[in-house]
Amino acid sequence: MFLSKFCGSLLASVALLSSAVSGQANPGGCTGDCWTHDPAVVRRDDGVYFRFNTGNRIGILKSNSITGPWVFQGSAIPAGSKINLAGRDDLWAPDVSKVGNLYYLYYSVSTFGSQNSAIGYATSPTMEAGSWTDHGATGVSSTPGRPYNAIDANLVKDGDSYYLNFGSFWANTHQVRMSADARTASSSAVQIQYQPSGSHPAEGPFMYYRSGYYYLFWSEGTCCGYDRNRPAPGAEYKIRVCRSNSVNGPFVDKAGVSCTQGGGTTVLASHGYVYGPGGQGVMADPSHGTVLYYHYVDTRVGFADGDKKFGWNILNWSGGWPSV
Repeated sequence: MFLSKFCGSLLASVALLSSAVSGQANPGGCTGDCWTHDPAVVRRDDGVYFRFNTGNRIGILKSNSITGPWVFQGSAIPAGSKINLAGRDDLWAPDVSKVGNLYYLYYSVSTFGSQNSAIGYATSPTMEAGSWTDHGATGVSSTPGRPYNAIDANLVKDGDSYYLNFGSFWANTHQVRMSADARTASSSAVQIQYQPSGSHPAEGPFMYYRSGYYYLFWSEGTCCGYDRNRPAPGAEYKIRVCRSNSVNGPFVDKAGVSCTQGGGTTVLASHGYVYGPGGQGVMADPSHGTVLYYHYVDTRVGFADGDKKFGWNILNWSGGWPSV
């Protein structure tokens, strides 16, 4: 999701899709180390929260609450990925799930704006720094000319089957079925979301199951470099959603528009001091209910990537659609 070089001009129609949304709540509290990009948050069975970030070869932070204080622990993959691609020492977009008795960390290996990309994985019994074993490739990769970019992975379980959603720009979000142990792809990729306008600025899928529906969240717009090249109003990152009764789709938005034809209902966009929210995930929190978490720029602090903060909000599901 660090694709600022590729996030150039966007058509006016994209801006219209993301016009200012009123009445949205400000982020919940965060203390300690609150810088993040593309956060992945998991609550261990003993109540300890882990947050994984892009950067630091996937940085690991711990807390006893989603509010913090968050304390940096170290890198998940300190030696870099086994995948022999440019970017193996600068890993992106972590996604962490528990599979059996192990935690699986999926990560991206790529360079800005490149389709020479691959998704790798590591495993750990505890999620602690120093406990991760890197296994390298999942078999999900891309090269120039493919209809997708193999970054921004997200694992989802449907019954006894696992699927990996991924993608960024080009033809956006795709899905593959994974092996029974969730380690390697076992099918070809199928498109499940597409924004046809402009440079196709959609990436970072995250799927969440609730009450008979699979909700496909993603980030749409320009993600980064706001201090150097501010996008047109409304063309910055925002969080959108479609849903389906099936993990494989078809997905539609609240108005019934197909998710592969530009559909998408905006869940969270810039408002007040919150600018460019994205890189999202969703979790069930025992204290707060269903929580949407993400990174954002606090305009009271600055617009640089180094100024991004960890944000979270409680989701309201009135009418079967998530809102903040």
